Amino acid sequence: MSKHHLTEVKFSSLPLEASLQQALIDNNFEYCTPIQAETLPVLLANKDCAGQAQTGTGKTLAFLLGCMQRLLSQPEIETLPGKPKVLILAPTRELALQIHKDADLLVKNTGLKLAICYGGKAYEQQKNQFTQPVDILIGTPGRLIDFLKQKLYSLKFAQCLVLDEADRMFDMGFINDVRYMLRRLPPPEQRLSMLFSATMAQKVMELAYEHMNNAELIKIESDSPAVERIAQSIYHPGNDEKIPLLLGLIKKFQPERSIIFVNTKHAAIRVWEYLMSNDYPAALISGDIQQSKRESLLKKFQDGEYAFLVATDVASRGLHIPDVTHVFNYDLPDLGEDYVHRIGRTARVGNKGHSISFACEDYAMNLMDIETYIERSVPNEPITAELLIKPVPRKRLMKQKPRGKPQGGRGKPHQGQHRSGSSGNGNNNQKQSSQRRRRAPSKPQQST
Repeated sequence: MSKHHLTEVKFSSLPLEASLQQALIDNNFEYCTPIQAETLPVLLANKDCAGQAQTGTGKTLAFLLGCMQRLLSQPEIETLPGKPKVLILAPTRELALQIHKDADLLVKNTGLKLAICYGGKAYEQQKNQFTQPVDILIGTPGRLIDFLKQKLYSLKFAQCLVLDEADRMFDMGFINDVRYMLRRLPPPEQRLSMLFSATMAQKVMELAYEHMNNAELIKIESDSPAVERIAQSIYHPGNDEKIPLLLGLIKKFQPERSIIFVNTKHAAIRVWEYLMSNDYPAALISGDIQQSKRESLLKKFQDGEYAFLVATDVASRGLHIPDVTHVFNYDLPDLGEDYVHRIGRTARVGNKGHSISFACEDYAMNLMDIETYIERSVPNEPITAELLIKPVPRKRLMKQKPRGKPQGGRGKPHQGQHRSGSSGNGNNNQKQSSQRRRRAPSKPQQST
């Protein structure tokens, strides 16, 4: 952690239980970051808090310590199966896993029990967690609601609530699911509530006022915003120059650990196959990669087994991967906010980083929105002949699902629809075609 990113407030000066103090010492946490120094005194006084700070500034440790101290100060409340005392809501499975990982470091000597629920993996295994005592329940809204409706657990005994990345909850369309769960908690005055967010828009503030008890608002304005600590540059390649330019920049900068962002899973596979074919071993994650495989690949990337991670926006939020030196926007994202979150995977906890973006024929029009959002121009760099390396032809390493089906269009039909066969009258086919054009009824999100 960068020293200039810390305050002079020591964790040892805070009224934390001895088991938590020892866990902080064991993990080399001595000084608080600004968001920790401001929010922890409020939380340790059992007052609700809404905290705003940039990504990578230590919000997770702040709310975990607040929750755990609350539980440890009430040893008379028994830990029981299906009756969690803390609910921590996260918008993505990656963020939920990161929170669980950080929590696991702190609870080793406390006796507190953790459980985690998220979509896409281990359904029965996650259900079975509720047959065992649980103190702290971490998860994404869809899977948690699924289990709640099955009455596998109850929220009536919750002592603490945490909403992490609240702005992202709105962006991903989870807010109705979040409200559903919050209405099943004890009243705000009977629990300790925490809301943390990178931005504190009006919609987030309304959520805080509605479901919290006179929360104290704390905003941390960094003297050195993450965007300012990142050396940004942009190139304007033709579509056929993107792979040669990427290989040339990798050769030039020799990045120790980098993430290459693309907009679609098909582009991710293509870039990954080129990297692998040109002797750059890389990990690949996207929304449809099996969750267990994603976790394994992310761990290998974090452990340094891969220097490159090719990812869609599933990795742009919620992942704390230390020492990412370079972020490549192989495809420019559609929104300026997504650009900031992507490049925020580097320059973590006060360090410096490098962002390199391609404004190609397909996505160059997104640059205007990005520069408007960050309130500055991204410096242009020339494409020289030396930067364009002729790639070794890619080997097809992953079988991609066919884009169409011989019977009834793409993928599986929605529930209630029938595959259109080779026979049948025209009216029936027209009705089926109309059904395919209509959106399927919305369901609670189970896979985030």
